[in-house]
Amino acid sequence: MRNKMAAVLTGILVLGLCVSGCGSKPAASEAPAEEPAAAEPVPEPAPEETQKPAEAETAGTAEEADTRILVVSFGTSYNDSRDITIGAVEESIAEAFPQYDMKRAFTAQIIIDKLKERDQLEIDNVTQALDRAVADGVKTLIVQPTHLMNGLEYADLADELEDYESDFDEVVLGEPLLTSDADYEAVIKAITEDTKSYDDGETAIVFMGHGTEAESNQVYANMQEKLAAAGYENYYIGTVEAEPTLDDVCAALKAAGKYKKVVLQPLMVVAGDHANNDMAGDEADSWKTVLEAEGYEVECRLKGLGELPGICDLYVEHARDAAAKLSR
Repeated sequence: MRNKMAAVLTGILVLGLCVSGCGSKPAASEAPAEEPAAAEPVPEPAPEETQKPAEAETAGTAEEADTRILVVSFGTSYNDSRDITIGAVEESIAEAFPQYDMKRAFTAQIIIDKLKERDQLEIDNVTQALDRAVADGVKTLIVQPTHLMNGLEYADLADELEDYESDFDEVVLGEPLLTSDADYEAVIKAITEDTKSYDDGETAIVFMGHGTEAESNQVYANMQEKLAAAGYENYYIGTVEAEPTLDDVCAALKAAGKYKKVVLQPLMVVAGDHANNDMAGDEADSWKTVLEAEGYEVECRLKGLGELPGICDLYVEHARDAAAKLSR
């Protein structure tokens, strides 16, 4: 009897252990605990958790933060031309100096007023741009004009900068486009490469400059001489408001006696009012009309110098030269 009872108790105990052990085994469809769920994607970090670049890589030095480049242009109310000429020069300078802030200023108040009234576009004149720089805490100012020469407007800009010298630690002014012999070579290369398809011996390529009463008007005669010296005998330079005049150009074309066609293009940063009206207009005194009356086939290219990469590069070079004058 005692042996039967022991056997019964032993059976109950074994059955209990079996039930307990079997219940702890994982089901066939479950992955073992030590193996990660491969199908589950790694969550993307929330925007606020995204690692920020090191401060030194984004902020720049204190000196760089206190430096501004001001690009000063006469300006134009022709929006399309402005964007691809003045805008192209400004973009080239900004790309060359990514460590500095860059701003725009125009010298022609009549254009500034027109853009504000017509397009609700506000652009600083030079005084406003300088006052803004002072208010913004700028300590070092690099001013790069897009003027063609060291004429009256360039002199006015230099004078105004002198009045603000005490408001900055340093102010440097870049050179205009045509200053050194190397500048003439660069400009000649740019304009002749852009128009080389027209240079067929029977076509005169005529560039129309603005002209000035200042002594610096000699840049146009210098350009003509240097073009001829470099072998570009079919290229001619004239001006709207000074010398050489359109009459001078017509006389030169007649003396050559070989031209059937004339290509007109502005020797100005933008293709603005002078290019569209004085050069390419239909009025009786426009260059196009006068040359057609002389018997030439005339093609007008409304393409400002600012559209040419070589010209943009030259302005960048002048801005670099100006920055190199800084004492730090």
